[in-house]
Amino acid sequence: MRAPPTQATCYRWSICSLLFFATTINYLDRQVLSLTWKDFIVPEFHWNDTQYGLITALFSIFYAVSMLFAGPFVDWLDTKKGFLWAIAVWSVGACLHALCGIATSGILTGTWLVDFEGARHAIAGVNDVARIASVSVSFFIFARLVLAIGEAGNFPAAIKVTAEYFPKKDRAFSTSIFNAGSTVGALAAPLIIPTIAKAMGWEAAFLIIGALGFLWMGFWIFFYHKPGVNPGVNELELAYIQQDQLTDTAAELSSEANGKKVSLSICLKYRQTWAFALGKFMTDGVWWFFLFWTPAYLSSVYGIKSSDTAGKLAIFVLYSITLLSIVGGWLPGYFVSKLGMSPYASRKRAMLIFAFIPLLALFAQPLGRYSYWLPVIIIGICGAAHQAWSANIFSTVGDMFPKKAIGTVTGIGGMAGGIGAFLINIGSGRLFDYAAETKMVIMSFHGKEAGYFIIFTICAVAYLIGWSIMHLLVPSYKPITDL
Repeated sequence: MRAPPTQATCYRWSICSLLFFATTINYLDRQVLSLTWKDFIVPEFHWNDTQYGLITALFSIFYAVSMLFAGPFVDWLDTKKGFLWAIAVWSVGACLHALCGIATSGILTGTWLVDFEGARHAIAGVNDVARIASVSVSFFIFARLVLAIGEAGNFPAAIKVTAEYFPKKDRAFSTSIFNAGSTVGALAAPLIIPTIAKAMGWEAAFLIIGALGFLWMGFWIFFYHKPGVNPGVNELELAYIQQDQLTDTAAELSSEANGKKVSLSICLKYRQTWAFALGKFMTDGVWWFFLFWTPAYLSSVYGIKSSDTAGKLAIFVLYSITLLSIVGGWLPGYFVSKLGMSPYASRKRAMLIFAFIPLLALFAQPLGRYSYWLPVIIIGICGAAHQAWSANIFSTVGDMFPKKAIGTVTGIGGMAGGIGAFLINIGSGRLFDYAAETKMVIMSFHGKEAGYFIIFTICAVAYLIGWSIMHLLVPSYKPITDL
């Protein structure tokens, strides 16, 4: 007879590391376009800011709609199969971007059986610049559609896995760990992607980064199992993971045990769902704006290209600063252990603190007159605040909803966040072109600089508005027990 274990295993952190790498790959795939369009794709396809803004905005809305279905899809297939399908689809979508040049060449010249360089030469021989831009934008939109459908599954699946493998008191911290993958992905992207694009062509950047997802799938198949049947989890770790069952009410346990699937319409009846969704709507677009437009901002306002050493270093420093977001997972735990607060109340207090930090964005443009490093540092701090906010707002779903509804509710919130991102991206592209054409002047900022000042102002106040809405809807902890 085997002796009982004397020390708990820590397999849950191995699972958390897999979620971290999945999120890193997710954001690497998402960043390839933003780091190649201005310096590598525009000379070939002749896009303007409005067209790029349209592509990023449509990606956001595709992502938003897909999130609405990705959550129920993950709840239906469960985490192992759901995650595999999600990353397979988004990896295919990432690789499809590389074929857009060949497809554009085929439509414009009838030349299909060519390599990447041949497609470039064929397109260069076409005199209708507007048609080149229009056709290529259409193909990139399709590739972004496939990418968005797959990427929408990442966070519903990851949040569901976190709820399976971590007790409530640890979920914000574990979420901040895997969510840091978005920062690491964004951090690695400017070092890797422009280098690949410059040496091998922009198409190779999409193919190489896209292939990482297929590699991750092998590790997921091998390592992931439910905690109760995972040979890497011993009895003591399982007891730690399931500790909330000792304090959950009978109604909560009954809700988990009845096995009924949860529909979108049922989840939308609860104020808790709307609080989460509106919090995401108000704030997700800020992060996506920083993600998609910062390289263009440095290029347009300061003349710094993403392939320049200065551009790579600036983006690297910016996202290095966002790694401070890990404090977002630690702070609620501190409030729980030191102040005796409930997990939900501690998250709300932490989120309020993080909601004030983006007000620094009001000073990004004014201080940029002294050095481009000052807005870079401010954007990095605001990005860290967003990621800290994000780790906690995701964890509120696990606080208030039974595990079987987490994917669905996360999907609803993701859709709302995607809609917010759509609005800010399409609005930004049009605003920047309009500001340049009309030579807009705001507070002594001219042209595109005036446009960026407007968007930075919106980003600065978004979190306080989001927190206020969430507080009005759910002022205190109220778990859902009747699903």
